[in-house]
Amino acid sequence: MTPTLTNVFVPGIAAMSWLTILPVVLCILAGAVLTTIRRHIHWHAPIAIAALGVLVMVDAALLVRVVASGPMTMVLGRWLPPFGIAFTVDVLGALLALTSAIIALIASLHALTDTDINARRYGFYPMLMFLTAGVSGAFLTGDIFNLYVWFEVLLISSFGLLALGGERQQIDGAAKYGLLNLVATTLFLIATGYLYAIFGTLNMADIAVKVAKADDTLPLMTLATLYLVAFGMKAAAFPVNFWLPASYHTPRVTVSALFAGLLTKVGIYALLRVLVMIMPGQGETLSPLIWVIAVLTMLTGSLGAIGASDIRRVLGYWVIAGIGVMLAGLSIGGEQALSATVFYMLHSMLTMTALYFLAGMMARATGSFDLAGISGLYAARPHLAALAMILLFAVSGLPPFSGFWPKVMLVKAALAEHSWLIAGTILLSGFLMMFTAGRIVLLAFWRPSGSSEAMPPMPHVASGAVIVLCALVVMFGLWPEPIVNLTAKAANGLLAPEAYIRSVFAEPRP
Repeated sequence: MTPTLTNVFVPGIAAMSWLTILPVVLCILAGAVLTTIRRHIHWHAPIAIAALGVLVMVDAALLVRVVASGPMTMVLGRWLPPFGIAFTVDVLGALLALTSAIIALIASLHALTDTDINARRYGFYPMLMFLTAGVSGAFLTGDIFNLYVWFEVLLISSFGLLALGGERQQIDGAAKYGLLNLVATTLFLIATGYLYAIFGTLNMADIAVKVAKADDTLPLMTLATLYLVAFGMKAAAFPVNFWLPASYHTPRVTVSALFAGLLTKVGIYALLRVLVMIMPGQGETLSPLIWVIAVLTMLTGSLGAIGASDIRRVLGYWVIAGIGVMLAGLSIGGEQALSATVFYMLHSMLTMTALYFLAGMMARATGSFDLAGISGLYAARPHLAALAMILLFAVSGLPPFSGFWPKVMLVKAALAEHSWLIAGTILLSGFLMMFTAGRIVLLAFWRPSGSSEAMPPMPHVASGAVIVLCALVVMFGLWPEPIVNLTAKAANGLLAPEAYIRSVFAEPRP
């Protein structure tokens, strides 16, 4: 018999509970306002930057709230859970939402020097706000169909940003990006329909309870495999990752940075939520397959970067290699590995965004994204060389920067589980990335410039964006304890979701 559900959405709900949906509402309202005043282009940047600044504060308050008091839920429309659409926020969702908001804010500032009047006229800032709404909604929703909806929101917005400008290579990249993501979204929808047919619910907490009590006759492995394929495609995991380096180098640098920092991480988040919290048994059964995918994804990314000459393509392959590292943590499982995975997600979001901004600065100084045409940057721009060294060390996993600690944690967890191949591949991938980073330093920075012309001045906003992200990368490396504590809480929330479930239902479900 179904127990009484007492967690009802009522008018007297505590004001703090509104924080669960405020990030999404804020982004959608800002995007709607910008769309309405589309002819007043001069207002777009100030409104978007102000809205994203408020979003950072709201997400910070939300993270503080869930760390102090546990997961928080709001069920919309006065419908009793699990029937109403639920927004449920735990440490994992709040931490990723805050990091995404910071990246979106910095990108909105960077776009001041990277987007022209035509890009703004065709909706750069409205699409940025809707993209942020989709990413925030995906991290904060407690309903798996709602997760699909937010995937669609960010997909439509990202498709518009990718094609912004209408150049031939942008259209080609957008077509590849859109086709593969459409296939992934279709598989996601099929799996979700199948899930509803089995359990009659789409609430994540309710599904987790019912999966734990399900018998062996239900086709849960089929469901888990469908979700693995769908989210793996969105995360650019092997063998369906060829779309990423073929598309991420085509749009403006700000757009590429946003995509590298945010979009693939939503796919990893969805895998963690489904295969660790909702269907842990099936996720454990699939772990041998996941570690094979992880190894091949790491090798594909790190080896592909060696053969690329366009620095944006190099960064695209590095994004793929990082996805392999995160999948390695998922395949290992356990608190330490999952904590390291979340830590690495935060590191990758910040570092890859900064690296794309850095690539834009290098191209602005030399007039080329191709390593064959970039040289003399150390002599002409020593501060740029310093920033590059920080980010290249970080992405290679070298101390004392943010990429070092999660890799150490992952290797330690892998060795504890006797996963020698995973540990060795993580180290090998880092070495290959370090090799490519050394190639960039030698060609772009140390090689003397073949031109006697002075390089153009660097916009302060673009430099400031990279400096802020570099500061966070250094801080995470020198002072990792607060991040490790937060990611450990996030991992525990996935492995032991009782508090998550209690936040949806007023009392634990039998």
